[in-house]
Amino acid sequence: MGRLSGAAKPINQLLNQLRPGQTVYLPGASGEVVALGKALRDDPARAVGVHFIGCLVPGMNEVADYAGLAEGASATTYLLPRCMRQSFVEGNVSLLPLTYHGAAMHIAGASVDVALAHVAPPDSAGNCSLGIASDFATLVWPRARRRIMVVNPSMPRLPRALSLPLKDADLAITLEGAIVTAPEPAFDPVADAIARRVADRIPDGAHVQTGIGGAPGAIWRHLAGHRNLALRSGMANDGFRLLAEAGALDPKADHVAGIAYGSADFYEWLRQSDAVRFASTLETHSIPALSQVPKLHSINGALGVDLFGQANVEWQGMALSSGVGGGPDFMRGAACSPGGRSILAMPSTARGGAISRIVVRLDHPTIGIARSDVDTVVTEHGVAELRDKSLDQRADALIAIAAPQFRDGLADGWRALRSSFAG
Repeated sequence: MGRLSGAAKPINQLLNQLRPGQTVYLPGASGEVVALGKALRDDPARAVGVHFIGCLVPGMNEVADYAGLAEGASATTYLLPRCMRQSFVEGNVSLLPLTYHGAAMHIAGASVDVALAHVAPPDSAGNCSLGIASDFATLVWPRARRRIMVVNPSMPRLPRALSLPLKDADLAITLEGAIVTAPEPAFDPVADAIARRVADRIPDGAHVQTGIGGAPGAIWRHLAGHRNLALRSGMANDGFRLLAEAGALDPKADHVAGIAYGSADFYEWLRQSDAVRFASTLETHSIPALSQVPKLHSINGALGVDLFGQANVEWQGMALSSGVGGGPDFMRGAACSPGGRSILAMPSTARGGAISRIVVRLDHPTIGIARSDVDTVVTEHGVAELRDKSLDQRADALIAIAAPQFRDGLADGWRALRSSFAG
């Protein structure tokens, strides 16, 4: 076991491992085996009757709709990539409403027929680095009936990524191909203005977590003047390098993430710098552990917030656009952290200003983030500090940071709702 395959066409050898009736774990996020997704898209009959499981992430994992490839194909996931929405509507996707930590616990306990691990070539000790994605592979590996390593020479061997011994694989296939990289973000003046306001709330010496894209993704450039910051996040991206080169990071801190998601240059910088320790999702998203991290500042986005302070992170209108994600884990941990703060950063409107993202009361089927886990909401119009605020004070603070054209309507709506509280 653990011998590298010398097959002439390794992608065919990998496809040959799939059988109807199997449950197959697929790496997601930046660990996705892109070559496999493309091969299945081109030869969908290979997926007949296969059930795939993995944490596939919207925006990152849009190569293939694994649940819609062929007759009897299906998938279990925890978020909902855009390419899989139709399969979800058709009932071929089982979307579990779990946070990232909950997903890690589910995957760790899952019984799968085949588990794939996307790794770098083995080192001199025979260990294969998980490279830019240490999130879930070590959790599913011990319980899998058959373990297959996809050894990709393009996967960087990051010094402190988790690794798997080559000898523990039932099959190792060398398959060179592209790895997941992040697109160059376009400058968004609204997101930038929000990020600037958020940065003003981050103290020196803070541990910082951010979500993907929008205002959370724009925060890094505004933290370059800070000092002694530490990364404590599910993800490390190019902004972390910016802070390192600006002298904003604490050189003695334990900078921790589960995955890297950025440019190829960033991955090479991580390999050379050894700046980040990568860990599984059971560690990165553990609320008890996060609550002990001093000055943990969690910065995430939302699709909408109501005047109670609770947030929608899953629904666009009545259409399900994603899953719960890792934000609630970090926000709850940050709310309990000594000196910490949980922050929602979002534009005040959607659809070109036609719709307010701040509403009187959310009317979506589910609430993604509880009001008790939100300390601060930031829009381009200001900052609403909700911690220690009464219901009426929260409503006033949130109305004040809504787009001006919606404030009177929100105030009227709150008064009408408020009058019904006594029954």
